[in-house]
Amino acid sequence: MTTHNDGDHHHHRIGEIGTDAGGHLVELPYPFLPGGAIFDCDGTLADTMPLHFQAWNETLAGHDDIFPEDLFYAWGGVTTPEIVERLNARHGLTLDPLEVAHAKEERYHRLIPQVGPVAAIVAEVHRLHGRCPLAVASGGMRVVVNETLRTLGLLPYFDAVVTAEDVARGKPEPDTFLLAAERLGVPARDCIVYEDSPVGLEAARRAGMRAVDVRPHLGGV
Repeated sequence: MTTHNDGDHHHHRIGEIGTDAGGHLVELPYPFLPGGAIFDCDGTLADTMPLHFQAWNETLAGHDDIFPEDLFYAWGGVTTPEIVERLNARHGLTLDPLEVAHAKEERYHRLIPQVGPVAAIVAEVHRLHGRCPLAVASGGMRVVVNETLRTLGLLPYFDAVVTAEDVARGKPEPDTFLLAAERLGVPARDCIVYEDSPVGLEAARRAGMRAVDVRPHLGGV
């Protein structure tokens, strides 16, 4: 494990191996008790990404092949309206970002009962609950994020939930994570972030937080 920065005296060793200061995943459970733990929702706590892709396909049914699966995963963590803006720019379209975003979220909302947990990451929630404050910080819309957490039985575990409506700038800007830390009352440097997307991991880096890349654990959902 690499040498940690001067924030380490705030972290107490509780396991054997975990992430280094650069945010590279070694293994869970994370080996320090952080000041606060912040979890992305889609693809991190909840195995929602295939359902989101299905909702996008239904919403964009009249525009075949403008949002292929590889691009969908590459843009993981980007807010729904910004995805529409990017598709407009890429394909010369004039789709209304907010209108399409709401239509997509409505379709996804109907699929939420099919959502299952990402077992390894939900185990981290149970392990840390009551030992440090917990937050969700998502680029999704509040009604959808809350319903997803409720479906998984996780909503009561979190002291704060930050969503797209709460910040002017989504990931990879650090605003979502910084607001989550503020609502937890924990300095950013003392927080650990659990994320599945490059955009989210970059947002954590910009926020000055350690990060766990959960993608190696997604096979266990």
